[in-house]
Amino acid sequence: MRRSDRLSAIVEILQDGRLHLARDLAGQLGVSLRTIYRDMETLAASGVPIEGERGVGYLLREPVFLPPVALSLTELEALHLGVAMVQTLADPELRKAAKLLASKIDKVSRAENRIPKDWGFGVYNFSQEKLGLRHMPLVRHAIRSGLKLEMQYTTLEGVASVRVVRPLNINFWGQVWTLTAWCEKRGDFRSFRMDHIQTCVTGASFQPEPGKTFADFLKTAKHLQ
Repeated sequence: MRRSDRLSAIVEILQDGRLHLARDLAGQLGVSLRTIYRDMETLAASGVPIEGERGVGYLLREPVFLPPVALSLTELEALHLGVAMVQTLADPELRKAAKLLASKIDKVSRAENRIPKDWGFGVYNFSQEKLGLRHMPLVRHAIRSGLKLEMQYTTLEGVASVRVVRPLNINFWGQVWTLTAWCEKRGDFRSFRMDHIQTCVTGASFQPEPGKTFADFLKTAKHLQ
């Protein structure tokens, strides 16, 4: 977790107004006590109204709100629909983030009477769409970190193969997830259905090379249209 994300998570935890021990925060966020102490000093120096000290615990003296969200009601509807779909169709990490984001947006919007009390979207579970989520956290990590993937993959025709790829982008097509990647076996761009990836592990790191980036793929796709 990046430090900025951790600081936001600490503020979110303290929003309940209760006293929180540093060791509990450390355990919840998976960091050391020393890291929590440093984070508390940083938050206090930034003007966040935190009270407490080492060995006693920490709490917020008053709520901390997000800046005003300058969105129309229609824009809020679109945002809520997207967040609701992520909570249903994404992997656990993204579902958790979407839930927190929805809560933050609601706090600001309802405080300003921007949306009706009982307004919101409900999105139902989709079994077919969830089939591609098994490897999603690992694939997203590989894309962010620039790591190759070694996959056991089965085509729509049932042909199995082992592929080493440079993962570039994940796409959702309404029913299936696909991974756009540079396939080292084929020496070209390929799209792989996420629900057809049998096993997947990360490998060596790679640096962007001309002709093998997602921008290059988009140029190729545009040329073929």
